[in-house]
Amino acid sequence: MNKISVMIVDDQPIVRDGLELILSLSDEIEVLCAASNGEEAVELCEKHQPDIILMDIRMPVMDGVKATKVIKERYPKVKIIVFTTFNDDNFIFEALKNGASSYLLKDVESEELINTIRIIHLGGTMLQNSVAARLVNKMNELSEQKSSIDNLTQREREISKLVAEGLSNKEIASKLFITEGTVKNHISSILSKLGLSHRTQIALYIIENYHD
Repeated sequence: MNKISVMIVDDQPIVRDGLELILSLSDEIEVLCAASNGEEAVELCEKHQPDIILMDIRMPVMDGVKATKVIKERYPKVKIIVFTTFNDDNFIFEALKNGASSYLLKDVESEELINTIRIIHLGGTMLQNSVAARLVNKMNELSEQKSSIDNLTQREREISKLVAEGLSNKEIASKLFITEGTVKNHISSILSKLGLSHRTQIALYIIENYHD
């Protein structure tokens, strides 16, 4: 079985070393390289193109939000997990908007970090409860609705809102009494209609543009 290749991006050496030690506990993960800022991450990504990047936000030279945008534009198959101490709405929204697949805070347990890497590698979505709660609260605060939402069927809107709340395909299927395959088909249709590339962006789009 091929291991999940990971790049660590953080300006603090002690954090990089600590993450490498934690990830070495998993037989499924291999740390390919580490970078101390976003610019260095972009350069290393060209050489290594890892499966997953653990990306800090606040760094010198180029921050994590900008680096995420550049890397996703150049290497769309590389998946990025933002890993930071900043539980800030603007950072969360900008990172997800620029293509990040997940947003984790550094107080996460080691097991949850490793599990998130597995899930994201398989094409899933993972948001911590505290981050998901911010997204849901934002959804409840917004009062404008864009015309693109009108292109979605009632079922697609329902599924979109559940995605925004952080539910997995399996959980959505159970809640709506439909098959997981049907959920996947609906999500593919939603992505196409809204011009999005992955399910995490569905959550962000719905939060910014939809309310009951």
